Amino acid sequence: MNKDDEVALAGVPVKRPPSSPLPPTSVRPWPSSSATTAYSVTHAADLTEAHLERHLAEAEGLIAPGELRFRDTITRVSVSPGCCFGLENWRDWWDVTRGQEPWLGHAPTPHITQVAHVIRLRQHDGDPPSIEITRGELSRLLTTAQQHFSGFLDLARQWAATTTRGLADRLISALDHYFMITEAFSSSGGLAAR
Repeated sequence: MNKDDEVALAGVPVKRPPSSPLPPTSVRPWPSSSATTAYSVTHAADLTEAHLERHLAEAEGLIAPGELRFRDTITRVSVSPGCCFGLENWRDWWDVTRGQEPWLGHAPTPHITQVAHVIRLRQHDGDPPSIEITRGELSRLLTTAQQHFSGFLDLARQWAATTTRGLADRLISALDHYFMITEAFSSSGGLAAR
């Protein structure tokens, strides 16, 4: 990465896509905070339908670096998914509510132990600090996360309507499709039919 390709944002470098009118997918945490931020894109108004369709075809999917982090507010223990498990994988946590142990990234690799309806999350296998949560509590947290993602989608729709006027519906549809934000979830497993 060249120095000219970076934007310093609260001391966190964010790579600017070279000559791309598409918004960046990088969302980085502010230092010492759970808040996230992204820099605004000045080239978004130059986005054309051809750019968007070409990008979606070449990308084969969209990714969103970030995570669903679990934090026990009493013990202050935190557990985060590992590398390569971004927000696009958020629905994989539903597998845990059904007693499964999905792949949650690597380095660090979170560890899940389940006994009856209690889930124990550890940042590393064998680490003494853990978070204990019931499947019902996890289910409620994931429902809340989906509501937050839906709120993001609403804000993205407002942004796209003013920034990429003719492409707003297609752009929001692609975000919703790749991140499965509004898709209903079946408690018996998998996505429910709409």
